[in-house]
Amino acid sequence: MTTSKTWLAFGDIHEHTANLAKISDLANADHVLISGDLTNCGDRRKAEKILAAVRSFNPHVLAQIGNMDTSDVDAYLSEQGMNTHARGIDLGDGVKLMGVGYSLQTPFHTPSEVDEDTLREWLQKAYLECGEYEHLILMVHNPPLNTKTDRIASGISVGSSAIREFIESVQPEVCITGHIHEARGVDHIGKTKIINPGDFASGGYVRITLANGRLDARLEMIKTDEGEKRI
Repeated sequence: MTTSKTWLAFGDIHEHTANLAKISDLANADHVLISGDLTNCGDRRKAEKILAAVRSFNPHVLAQIGNMDTSDVDAYLSEQGMNTHARGIDLGDGVKLMGVGYSLQTPFHTPSEVDEDTLREWLQKAYLECGEYEHLILMVHNPPLNTKTDRIASGISVGSSAIREFIESVQPEVCITGHIHEARGVDHIGKTKIINPGDFASGGYVRITLANGRLDARLEMIKTDEGEKRI
């Protein structure tokens, strides 16, 4: 029997959940993956409200915090058994998910910022937890350095060298990222497809599929009057 699975991923929700209702098959996804920034410096009460909205469409949620979420949100995700940060998770059928939330330091002094060495340690911890796999999905809030997914409006790349080094070495098939809203796009580091769907309020999300032994991912946009846009 041929295995077919679908995961839908997005992040940078920032407390805007209206677009959930516009993803027609959200309820049918095997999991909903959230890459970080559920809130705007919010606590667990804010996160609980946002996650309740997501779970009303699909109860199978895996998530991690971004730099705009507090440690209280991280604790809440762990208590709910859905935290992907610094973890390796078995999604079944040979697919493993590894997650790293937070971000590098920003000029805005947001709640959850760390340095490159810390990101490097978390990446290794999550990778070791994955063990053997046939397919690997990497979900990081902070994008890798020097890609289309980490450029701010001025064109400067603000991604992580630790994350880039990890991707260059391990070559996961898919890397879901976010953090830099204006850097929505798709890029590659070697065989790894990197996708930043931008902020959720603008309508971007990622569809990851496993079919006939092949894992793939694509950037999609919420349906508009002009129809669904794909990159």
